[in-house]
Amino acid sequence: MGKPTGFLEYERKEAKAVSPKERIKNFNEFHTPLSEAEQRCQSARCMDCGVPFCQSGMNIKGMTSGCPLNNLIPEWNDLVYTGNWEQAYNRLHKTSNFPEFTSRVCPALCEKACTCGLNGDAVCTKENEMAIIEHAYANGWAGPKPPKVRTGKRIAVVGSGPAGLAVADQLNTRGHNVTVFERADRIGGLLRYGIPNMKLEKHIIDRKLEVMKAEGIEFVTEANVGEKIKAKKLVDEYDAVVLACGASNPRDINAPGRDANGIYFAVDFLKATTKSLLDSDLSDGKFISAKDKNVIVIGGGDTGNDCVGTCIRHGCKSVTQLEMMPKAPDTRRESNPWPQWPLVCKTDYGQEEAIAVFGHDPRIYTTTVKEFKKDKKGNLEKVVVISLESKVDEKTGRRMMVPVEGTEKELPCELVLIAAGFLGTQKYVTDAFGVELTERTNIKTEEGKFATNAAGVFTAGDCHTGQSLVVKAIRQGRDCAREVDKYLMGYTNL
Repeated sequence: MGKPTGFLEYERKEAKAVSPKERIKNFNEFHTPLSEAEQRCQSARCMDCGVPFCQSGMNIKGMTSGCPLNNLIPEWNDLVYTGNWEQAYNRLHKTSNFPEFTSRVCPALCEKACTCGLNGDAVCTKENEMAIIEHAYANGWAGPKPPKVRTGKRIAVVGSGPAGLAVADQLNTRGHNVTVFERADRIGGLLRYGIPNMKLEKHIIDRKLEVMKAEGIEFVTEANVGEKIKAKKLVDEYDAVVLACGASNPRDINAPGRDANGIYFAVDFLKATTKSLLDSDLSDGKFISAKDKNVIVIGGGDTGNDCVGTCIRHGCKSVTQLEMMPKAPDTRRESNPWPQWPLVCKTDYGQEEAIAVFGHDPRIYTTTVKEFKKDKKGNLEKVVVISLESKVDEKTGRRMMVPVEGTEKELPCELVLIAAGFLGTQKYVTDAFGVELTERTNIKTEEGKFATNAAGVFTAGDCHTGQSLVVKAIRQGRDCAREVDKYLMGYTNL
């Protein structure tokens, strides 16, 4: 598991990021990978720790600790350290369908549970993962490997995000014939249009899709199942259907003036920018521009941060990010010990860029919107914000963030982006297949299962669990594929 004394001999070293003021000039990924020798030293830091929490994927106090895919991290760290890159790829690919995606967009749950991180700096596992998969592509190890035998079974997968692609990849490996239906003009779902280019350049997706096509998976775009394509057609023509269509209902902000021009959901804003970037390098103007505007982003999560970074690249006049919750501590509290997920303040790339450009952190904590103000033409011109405080509801006993009267402030604003999360699946899809929903409008199954109440219809990903991480969606896809395979064949070796 790496060099026994490596964690003592080598300091953690990460890929160097392009400076904020330089990288905002384009939408490209902005990290320069380490050299092969440097990467091997980083893998050498992996300890022979006995209990590798990094690969556990355990649930501790409602949060995941370690890799949900149970990646064999100590094994492939050791293989990288010894220079056995091909075998490292084989071990990585055994548990992970898309390391080229997770090594770019995953929040590295593995590193937060690394034993090295208990009293020092964690092993840079995420970067080691990227080094392995990029070596694999460069040397031809990650090329197409179509199944030698086909079963004759046909599966329709609705949705081409990380869960849908994982389902398709697994079932195709088993020898089933898989068709993936995507309502957008390009394959990828959340990966394509929900994650900005600077976090995941889209040629990385296309590279993997070409492999999957060569392995026999069929992809159909602009195929809106439930509207353009009838659900009955898929149920009748395929042996199984998997719904992996995401949690695409954005949570709204209901405040006076919500009908003003200039208020958009974050997902629409990000999608429009990426689509225009792919279609024309933004020259067609078919996107929601933040140029020369005062922007307010409502929501403090990853999507909100992506909006901040995108607005700065557009050339916004200012950007403010509102967070309902208080600022998290800079270091772990005693009540949040390792290997739990660290509930600490994270300054992401978008916030770093805002600090570099505007001189201050864009986030305002314990604050929300009270009113949107518009001019005579109906265009947004100001936003009234109000401070929040934590109180316990006397009836339910639940702690809630409530407005503090008298703390209202007006902020100039011509563009608001709502990044307040999602509320489950879109009704027209679930109605079309007749599947039952939970009280949170996610597709209902038995605990730990993926079969819906509709015969031959399964589900995976965000439409099953609610909004979550790419790595968890891939896990869902793999587990769902196993259940579908057993349903079709009576047993499974996935």
